[in-house]
Amino acid sequence: MSDDLNFSDYDFTKIPFDRLVRVGQRSLLGKDLFCVSWLLGRFCNYRCTYCWPYGRSDKKDHRPTELVLSTLDEIKRQARDRGFNSFHFSFSGGEPTLHPGYLKILHHYNDDIKNCNYQSVHMTTNLSAGIGWFKKYVVATKDLHRVSITASFHKEFANQEQFRDKLIFLQENKVQTTINMVMVPERFELLWEDALFFHEAGLNVTLKPQSNKTATKIVEGYTEGQLDRLQQGMPQRDYTTARLKKKKQAPPLMQVEFIDDKGNPWYMDQAERFNCYDFNNFKGWECSAGYRSIIIREPDGSIKRSYSCNDEPLGNIETGFNLFPTPKLCMTPHCVSSADSKIPKRKLGTKLPLWPGDKTFEAR
Repeated sequence: MSDDLNFSDYDFTKIPFDRLVRVGQRSLLGKDLFCVSWLLGRFCNYRCTYCWPYGRSDKKDHRPTELVLSTLDEIKRQARDRGFNSFHFSFSGGEPTLHPGYLKILHHYNDDIKNCNYQSVHMTTNLSAGIGWFKKYVVATKDLHRVSITASFHKEFANQEQFRDKLIFLQENKVQTTINMVMVPERFELLWEDALFFHEAGLNVTLKPQSNKTATKIVEGYTEGQLDRLQQGMPQRDYTTARLKKKKQAPPLMQVEFIDDKGNPWYMDQAERFNCYDFNNFKGWECSAGYRSIIIREPDGSIKRSYSCNDEPLGNIETGFNLFPTPKLCMTPHCVSSADSKIPKRKLGTKLPLWPGDKTFEAR
């Protein structure tokens, strides 16, 4: 394995994917954490040529701020009824910074910190908002235990240097950052150069393989060398802590934990890397999505257990919803979204809990 910082020192190819029996994001496996992925609206100020038709809209389709706040409170109420009092909310779009009440929503979430064991927030954004807006964002999230941003770099619209400088400002204010780049096969080398520009500036880059039209597998056309870079390249590193401590390097961050059928632990830096190994089929596994995590989608306002799940919705933001009373079996052929893949799950019959104090496991 290369000693180059552009590649991981941890060999992900050694993970025995065919023998894994439990999967999950480590923060979810180790805490009473309830996780929410919330698409605030499809409205976006960019018109990227490669964007999915359903991924954006010219229409301002945001729900009223007060409805968002009351839904947020109801999510917490139901989660607490199930024993969860730590929370992670992830907001996306469209472009979430365009929601007129977004900063108010964040202040409301931040102000409840005293009633929670733990709170964190994540945002996926094109980073088009000005530096003044991001200064307000830092204030609105100042008390949370962890704040993170995934910034999608769209070369058609974004200035590379300004994009970099905004992320460095956020890192200097204790915000964990990573850059999202879809590595289209026919433009792979140009995109790799862009990724290197950010990576060498001390910014994490997520190399996403391009999905096919049905979002079930990665597209064909990658060379062996390109697949190797997708599987091992651009490891996630704790640059934010390193920058705050004035260090030049930091060890890799391993966000995902696997357990194999012998009880051995394995790790991966991010769930986005799953698809590069064609490891996203959990049909028949017990999954805690819908019990300790949900997603809210627009434009229809549906509330579901996960993005790619075939289940009927749990409800709607306008009419209400009910969380599952216990974890359910996965019924979806392909767990396409990384937000779905990292929700703790185990092969049926596996004698491992999905979170501390997992009473659904203890009751067996």
